[in-house]
Amino acid sequence: MTNPQWNDIDAYVTGLLVPDDEALTAALADSAAAGLPEIAVAPNQGKLLNLLARTQGARRILEIGTLGGYSTIWLGRALPADGRLITLEYDPRHAEVARANLARAGLADRVEVRTGPALDTLPLLAKEGAGPFDLVFVDADKVNNPHYVTWALELSRPGTLIVVDNVIRGGRVAAEDPSDPAVTGTRTMFELVAGEPRLDATAVQTVGTKGHDGLLIARVTG
Repeated sequence: MTNPQWNDIDAYVTGLLVPDDEALTAALADSAAAGLPEIAVAPNQGKLLNLLARTQGARRILEIGTLGGYSTIWLGRALPADGRLITLEYDPRHAEVARANLARAGLADRVEVRTGPALDTLPLLAKEGAGPFDLVFVDADKVNNPHYVTWALELSRPGTLIVVDNVIRGGRVAAEDPSDPAVTGTRTMFELVAGEPRLDATAVQTVGTKGHDGLLIARVTG
């Protein structure tokens, strides 16, 4: 479901508050040229991630789902010079595009792209002692959202912010009998968060160039 007015408002807000940026524009162009799906966050949503990371004072960020690195650039730019971002990408071809985009953006020194199924990589991060992370952004396959949030909590500390994208699913998340596995996974994630005493969370619906969707934002309290 889309609405022309949503697109117009996104364009208005982005034009005023999210100036054109060569590295970000090139990242989207090169991702499209490589045949990657055009499902990156919108520019105003990327700016939101950047502001959240900066407000959080994040020095260590974990991203689950890299795609072409567009959101990764937004997050990486929020880090201090000695900060670190680890981003997990299932598809080696996507990871290759992302690494090139990140290098062009001047972030190769603080961003590491790891390739492979995230549910294989996340236990390795725990074993390595890679955390705790100050912010975790989850934007990967929705079926595994409950597992990703569980691992995000495992790799967090009190005060960590966990952000999960695409949680409204065009309104289908509220369907009585969802048949879409992505919706089922997202609902299970919501139920997990609601029942987890270490998380304090809310969700916000969004409309715009990406249609009707939204974000879950959770803070680790203990």
